[in-house]
Amino acid sequence: MTVRTRFAPSPTGYLHVGGARTALFSWLHARKHGGRFILRIEDTDLERSTAESVDAILQGMIWLGLEYDEGPFYQTQRFPRYKEVIQQMLAQGHAYHCYCSKERLEQLRTEQMARKEKPRYDGKCRHGVPQPPPGVAPVVRFKNPLEGTVVVEDMVRGRVTFQNSELDDLIIARGDASPTYNFSVVVDDMDMRITHVIRGDDHLNNTPRQMNMLKALGFTPPVYAHVPMILGPDGARLSKRHGAVSVMQYREDGFLPEALLNYLARLGWSHGDQEVFSIDEMIALFDVTKVHSSPAAFNPEKLLWLNQHYIKNGDLQHLAHHLSYHLGKLGIDPAAGGPDIAAVIQAQRERAKTLAEMAGNSAFFYKDFDAYDPKDAAAHLKPPAEKPLTELRERLVALALWEAQAIHEAVIGVADAQGLKLGKIAQPLRVAVAGRAVSPPIDVTLTLVGRDKTLQRLNAALEYIRNQTVAA
Repeated sequence: MTVRTRFAPSPTGYLHVGGARTALFSWLHARKHGGRFILRIEDTDLERSTAESVDAILQGMIWLGLEYDEGPFYQTQRFPRYKEVIQQMLAQGHAYHCYCSKERLEQLRTEQMARKEKPRYDGKCRHGVPQPPPGVAPVVRFKNPLEGTVVVEDMVRGRVTFQNSELDDLIIARGDASPTYNFSVVVDDMDMRITHVIRGDDHLNNTPRQMNMLKALGFTPPVYAHVPMILGPDGARLSKRHGAVSVMQYREDGFLPEALLNYLARLGWSHGDQEVFSIDEMIALFDVTKVHSSPAAFNPEKLLWLNQHYIKNGDLQHLAHHLSYHLGKLGIDPAAGGPDIAAVIQAQRERAKTLAEMAGNSAFFYKDFDAYDPKDAAAHLKPPAEKPLTELRERLVALALWEAQAIHEAVIGVADAQGLKLGKIAQPLRVAVAGRAVSPPIDVTLTLVGRDKTLQRLNAALEYIRNQTVAA
């Protein structure tokens, strides 16, 4: 048997971390067992489904690298198939037309709740309606078994048993003949030969109904795994204030996809004490039966730690691909001029937690800054710095090779000649060249900025100092 899993989001919003984790678990299970991963867009909610949400889901999947083997399939394109199966169920006696009005159903619900009973349909039309009321477009209901149990052997929660007597005859087609969610899912899982359904535990109560419909259609239900929800650090349901934003917002904020995937994999699943997993390790080690049945807490600091780990240890060319996006947001094309982006990453990777932070800290390598950091300029670009910076400029102009060792020796030489500590030269120089007092080691910084820009910015800094002296 070929393992076939699916991710089936509703395009009523962005792809959030909960959905991304479900997709990841389904993808890992398929990849581990040499199976197929199917993407299905459940867009039957015509009022809320949007093309923008579909695009956001697809972009999120691409960025995360969760490639699907089949799809995307759209439920709105399968309406003729749903209609065909509904007619089949009606003909076989597994479904029936219901003419009950909304008013009757509401009254029935009110009376049942007053008696402290579980609200459900009472089966009035289950055995046929001799004289259907004229002008009424009936809904179609599934004829759920009245006796027995439905046993879900859940890969996460273990055995869960439901009494058929507690399940009512749910509507599978509305009065306008459009299929309902639970019915569409059943037909899709059957037609797509889904063997394993990994989804949020908010769907658990739908499972016995879906299993009964699948059995009525002569199809063996898939194996289910209902994953618990993700909570915020405070124990409340995960929301935007906790970081439940679009997956693509994490890209905008400078996270690497492998960091987010690694973090999501560890939300409710573990393999000993290991924290960092490559994609190949996740595929080899992931076991859905080892997913915890209790909710997992989202920890933004842990995600940030993982992201920093991948920045520090990631392949330079891979990081360059992702950093280029963030430099582009700052109006910088690293391929159009300036230092090699891989060299910039090598210089900056130890001091950045996100790629957005790295891009902001590295912009001065590629384009001139508009102004000095006010505090740093006030502390370091003062009249006493003019003489050492002037001498340093002369030494830098005379360098035969513009490389780190020669630059380092020039800076040390000026400090020795002037009787100054290294910081008294390096910090004013750093502000002059980078616009602020924080950068990689000064020799590396100047090497990356380049001879022409370094001398140009030194001239500007000296003029800035002289103007201060005149103003004073």
